[in-house]
Amino acid sequence: MSRLVVRHNITGLRTRPAEVVDRTLAGGWSAEVWLGAPAPGGLALPPASPSMAWMYSPRGVFLGADHLVVADSGNHRVLVWQGIPVTDEQPADVVLGQPDGSTEGPAAGGRGPERGMHLPTGVLVHDGRLIVADAWHHRILVWDEVPHRSDVAPDHILGQPDSSAVQPNADGECSASSMYWPFGIAIVGGSFWVADTGNRRVLGWRRGVPEPGQPADVILGQPSAADRQENRGGVAGPASFRWPHAIAGRDDLLLIADAGNHRVLGWTPHPESDKPADLLIGQPDFASAAEWPYGPHTGDRFRFPYAVCLDSGAGDECFAVADTANNRILLWDGVPRDGRAADHVLAQPDFASNGENRWTSVQRDTLCWPYGMSLRGDRLAIADSGNNRVTVWRRT
Repeated sequence: MSRLVVRHNITGLRTRPAEVVDRTLAGGWSAEVWLGAPAPGGLALPPASPSMAWMYSPRGVFLGADHLVVADSGNHRVLVWQGIPVTDEQPADVVLGQPDGSTEGPAAGGRGPERGMHLPTGVLVHDGRLIVADAWHHRILVWDEVPHRSDVAPDHILGQPDSSAVQPNADGECSASSMYWPFGIAIVGGSFWVADTGNRRVLGWRRGVPEPGQPADVILGQPSAADRQENRGGVAGPASFRWPHAIAGRDDLLLIADAGNHRVLGWTPHPESDKPADLLIGQPDFASAAEWPYGPHTGDRFRFPYAVCLDSGAGDECFAVADTANNRILLWDGVPRDGRAADHVLAQPDFASNGENRWTSVQRDTLCWPYGMSLRGDRLAIADSGNNRVTVWRRT
């Protein structure tokens, strides 16, 4: 049986006196519902045979008006809730990537990749279509509508020549239509963006989700479609990536979480071709790539930021970064263009703390390696991968 290795230390299981969380520092956010492993209490390891109510290291989540979608990455499947869950440990309604709710393993428990997945990560619903980054199959899966029943094959596949192909870069050279570990996906300003992490670049299609085989219109992070070196073969800079992972923004702003360089890069307006970023969050300058906590204990430095979200709502813009290895979510009231520290922090008692589950037991409002996020109005869904669950927070 294949099981995913979760990259976090077990030191978070040590029991220490619980830290008191400053609710004002959290900006009015509190954990409302959790899905997956039970809490509060000790870390719950997933069963060998999963259920529709359990997860194993979920890495991606999408929160919409009509659906909650989770990339249950360690079980190599996607779970779909019709409507927003309102009770703890509520089972999913639909499972994709596996024949049923109790099967696990890559490629549909060994049946093959036609209906199976291997470490799905990014998930998205746009214009009624479900889009999934099937990362270790090096492809993007598209359903023309969100399935209402389980074990439905995707309607389209991007990045591979057919539904059975699963090799990096379509078993060839890196090109404008191939992928290697595509982890993050987003629709921003009408364009479809893919964090092609293994190729250390971001691909963009200006007219939305492309047809299969269609090359990208924009390639960020590399000098050509054939290049794939980390940081363009040198040190970090304003036009390079180490591990681009998540994408967010609005019509006049594109934001990319460059997790391996411990920073977020931004472009205003959206880039039409490869060009340097003009916005930097998380580092003092574009050449720096140091990880916190090896520096000042503040709210303006990161350690592997794997997710980024932006929601303008009714004029009250909220910008969020999952500071994954520091086991916290940082939030700003608006995008910080001046390098200022975050306004709020979730799951830690202050900006100087970074313990897994606050170095205590798993609680409703603790986090252990938050890997993915989705922000919609006054709700924030977090893929709390180290705790094998998704938590939905609400701002009051």
